[in-house]
Amino acid sequence: MPYKTFEEYNMQVTDDVKDRYKNIIEDLGENTQRDGLLKTPERAAKAMQFLTQGYHQDPVEILKSAMFKESYNEMVIVKDIELYSLCEHHILPFFGKAHIAYIPNGHIVGLSKLPRIVDVFARRLQVQERLTEQILDCINDTLKPQGVAVVIEASHMCMMMRGVQKQNSVTTTSGFRGQFEKIETRNEFLKLIGK
Repeated sequence: MPYKTFEEYNMQVTDDVKDRYKNIIEDLGENTQRDGLLKTPERAAKAMQFLTQGYHQDPVEILKSAMFKESYNEMVIVKDIELYSLCEHHILPFFGKAHIAYIPNGHIVGLSKLPRIVDVFARRLQVQERLTEQILDCINDTLKPQGVAVVIEASHMCMMMRGVQKQNSVTTTSGFRGQFEKIETRNEFLKLIGK
């Protein structure tokens, strides 16, 4: 099965991660026996499994499950795809939007599959640069379109809550393959997503 709603948890992993969270909370000086924290280690263990479920999903299979032969050969754009991920450096969230375009080359893909592959790669410990490239390469290698473009705009809690503490900064990454390497095609895409 290429993807599913993740509400099933590996109990062995849950128990192991729960014990580790309990130790971390205690090491930070908290009492894990007080009412508000009694179930926190287990909830945190389940949350972490949910937030990293992308390791157990196959984005190629997701795309292949809804590829259709079509002669359409103009730009297809899905923009403003919400994404939530965890920065691999501090395990703090980063979140924002992805914009994806491709130019078909004999095949189109079900529109919901593009947000699904964003989720697969975002639900891993990530850096935004790699996330952009993984989405781009997955679409390019699987769909084999005339071109692919990906732009991600995200805010990083590791910059907002700690460190430099800049709450209004947004990081933008982009990647282009095929026809989108041509400046006129790239500019059309950027204009259509409002950039």
